[in-house]
Amino acid sequence: MITTHTTLSQELKKVGVIIIGALIMAVGLNMFLIPANVFSSGATGIAQILSTLLPLSTGMLLFILNIPIAVLGWIRVGKLFTFYSFLHVALTTFFLEIIPITELSSDILLNGVFGGVITAIGAAIALKWGASAGGLDIVALVLAQSSDRPVGTYFFMLNGVIVIAAGLLFNWESALYTLVTLYVGSRVIDAIHTRHVKLTAFIVTKKPDLLRDAIHQNITRGITRLPAKGGFDASEKEVLMIVITRYELYALQQVIQDVDEQAFTNIVNTAGIYGIFRKDK
Repeated sequence: MITTHTTLSQELKKVGVIIIGALIMAVGLNMFLIPANVFSSGATGIAQILSTLLPLSTGMLLFILNIPIAVLGWIRVGKLFTFYSFLHVALTTFFLEIIPITELSSDILLNGVFGGVITAIGAAIALKWGASAGGLDIVALVLAQSSDRPVGTYFFMLNGVIVIAAGLLFNWESALYTLVTLYVGSRVIDAIHTRHVKLTAFIVTKKPDLLRDAIHQNITRGITRLPAKGGFDASEKEVLMIVITRYELYALQQVIQDVDEQAFTNIVNTAGIYGIFRKDK
């Protein structure tokens, strides 16, 4: 968990936001994408495709697909992130089961665009509060940890499988509109959260030891410590430099706020990294 100073109200607020995000995502699926046979990204898109081949709903298949992924994420990505991500998946499944599938428009392009926007809003809200929509987000993170390729490469590859499957199983028009949905969704997530998968945080603090320990308890990343001196009061400080994924940004913000509210943090976009990225516990 974050730290002992994290208040119950913060966690309840986070759960409330995840509930809203899951509800929004379910609305986008049941009222736009599913009726038009246009597919979402990630495990949700896979669940949509499988639901047309198996006697199970999209919601149930989404939940089933995410069980082994959650176990993988718990071991390799982070317990808190995985817990909230699976909570988002479970709530999305619940809302998918209770919200009726309704065709609001027969125009496949409108369904693809609006479905992409609405589901992306639901996913981006979860990202902004330290979770994800689960599924292939976690798989891509684990694959990226085990190779030199960036996370975005695996997102592209995994979602490419969905597009090809849509074309082969249905028709290539559905596949092309799925591409539109994926593009629109990515732009919405960029606007609400951040387009960069990796970020670098420079944290200027007077409590480097406490902050380092707290970060390592919550985020599986290495930290570089640099000596620093205050420009106004000449006080002794340290700069902690850490490269994180965008999924860990919320957790880092919470740790810094809990341990050292006076710390100055600069978050910069990271185009690429070389060397060791993941800290093995």
